[in-house]
Amino acid sequence: MNLEVIDRLIEKDPSLESSRSSLEAMKEGACCIHRSWGFGQISGFDQEKDMLLIDFEEENRKNHAMDPVFCIGKLEVLPDEHILTKHRANPSEIESIAKKEPVDLVISILVNCEDGCAQSREIERIIGFLLGSAKGKKWWTATKKLLVKDPRVAVPNKKTEPYVLRDEPVKPEQEVLLDFFDEKRSAHKIILAEKLFDLASEKEDLQADLPRVLNELTVAIMEARNLSQAERLYGIWVRNNLARDVEEDVEKLEPTSSSILEECKDDLPGLADQLPTKFHRRFLDLIHRVYEDNWKPLIVNLLQNTSFKFSGECAHFLVDQEETKLLLSSLNKSLDEQILKAPVLLWILKFRELSKFKDLLATLIGPRLLTAVFSAIDYESLQNASTRRIPLAEILSDDRELLPSILDKGTAENAKDLAQALILNPGFEDLSKKSLLARFIKIYPEIQAILDGEHGSGASSDSVGQVTDDSLIVSQKSYDQKMDDLELLNKEKIPANSQAIEAARELGDLRENAEYQMAKDEQKILLARQSELQTDLMRAKPTDFEDAPVDFVGIGSIANLSDSNSGESQKYVILGAWDSDPDNNILSYLTPLGQRLLGKKIGETVETEVEGNVQSWKIEGLTRWVDSQ
Repeated sequence: MNLEVIDRLIEKDPSLESSRSSLEAMKEGACCIHRSWGFGQISGFDQEKDMLLIDFEEENRKNHAMDPVFCIGKLEVLPDEHILTKHRANPSEIESIAKKEPVDLVISILVNCEDGCAQSREIERIIGFLLGSAKGKKWWTATKKLLVKDPRVAVPNKKTEPYVLRDEPVKPEQEVLLDFFDEKRSAHKIILAEKLFDLASEKEDLQADLPRVLNELTVAIMEARNLSQAERLYGIWVRNNLARDVEEDVEKLEPTSSSILEECKDDLPGLADQLPTKFHRRFLDLIHRVYEDNWKPLIVNLLQNTSFKFSGECAHFLVDQEETKLLLSSLNKSLDEQILKAPVLLWILKFRELSKFKDLLATLIGPRLLTAVFSAIDYESLQNASTRRIPLAEILSDDRELLPSILDKGTAENAKDLAQALILNPGFEDLSKKSLLARFIKIYPEIQAILDGEHGSGASSDSVGQVTDDSLIVSQKSYDQKMDDLELLNKEKIPANSQAIEAARELGDLRENAEYQMAKDEQKILLARQSELQTDLMRAKPTDFEDAPVDFVGIGSIANLSDSNSGESQKYVILGAWDSDPDNNILSYLTPLGQRLLGKKIGETVETEVEGNVQSWKIEGLTRWVDSQ
């Protein structure tokens, strides 16, 4: 804008005088950043409408008209020396610096920031404009590792702290060493010690300070009351890294890693899940070394009872130790018993095509795996009252090749049972459920009949505990939990969201108001959850299971089963629609096995089919669940 236009705007509204410099910066050709539409360049000014014209790259908006007064404080106009402005003028030069001298590019960004400081997200955003979002993230991840060792930039210890351009270069390891000796908190002391190990390229430089470092680190590990056992083990490994690198005999340093392992032997999964990911393999090597004659069952137990990442590391470890048969047999056994937990199931689905595991996992991909997946999703949805997506449900929905590959290994009868389980599963969003059912129907068109209501799934009890109408039999406990969830939505979450929407309205033009759009999106999620809960509760019929039958399997029965071939025994509790607890062998009556068992008497059998193999289970005994409480 020229001075004449600016003077005219100020004449109309004298309060704009204090913003004259901001208006003067809005000149033709100036680069700018809008919080919603990203990077752009001012292309001109519409004299008739008194509107700025801006070309935004991200939204492909050419000559987009904006009120200059509205832009004050909302549109960041960049100076000529800004890296983005330079990139617009000479992209090849800036991209060459990004490739050859990445730290110099970050320094160029910091030079133009207030006080030479910028948060990681601010730098990453600018890099995204320069290199593109995906490429920029990879570049920034790699460059952060280089910044740690550059004396010109102070790298933050916490995510909330900024990167700072130093007035004078300082060796990073010397700065960390000072921070280490000043730090009083044991957990932070360990982190700084590890950082010191990573930074010191010449470990001999630490010789003078090493005795004090090792002594303070050992004291922190042994005496700090606020450290968990996982943090102590982590600290021991950091200490040993430092000591070993300068030829210190780590075997003489107490405490040892094996002493921590012995103290935690009864809860190795709990210890494993608290360790940093980079130490997972080291933990498994430690178990292998300490329990030389009994490490295999310990690793299998960790595989089945730890987080997704640690479960995967256990699988890698077993294969590397040439124990592929052990890995496969343990997975098969757990799958037969339907006790595989969500992290292991997620690992199987995500890494089924990895060359290292492809042949091994191919034998597991089938209807029984999908049954286990649905059970895990159902269980997680009942444990989680929020609207956060469930990883297993997400991969099943997003990977369009997964479901067909599973269904191809089963029969039409398998597919019908699984489709029914999907319809009743609360862990999927409605659109995801419809998409998955469409994949069922594409392979088995007869499943369309289930959706059309030709095979009802009802829920009121008849004489054998089957379901004959649209109601749901639920326990009083699960019904109360749903009521509590609905009350929380109605009294706290939805009112809070309404206040957020009203507050966002006050920020201005709704078309450019990111806060308003986020609040409205959250409103849609909350109202959908509210509608789902209301529908479920209207269908629900709470019960204490006192009416459970004694002479046949009904809702509220405990069935003792035995494998007709192997004699293996299993016990299942059949409870309400929202009571599934696979860890404790509690089944919802809506599960495929629950449906097969309902109405059966002692001596009768039910059959399950796994990859074409029929397994027959005989009912050896029946009791009522309420009588065991």
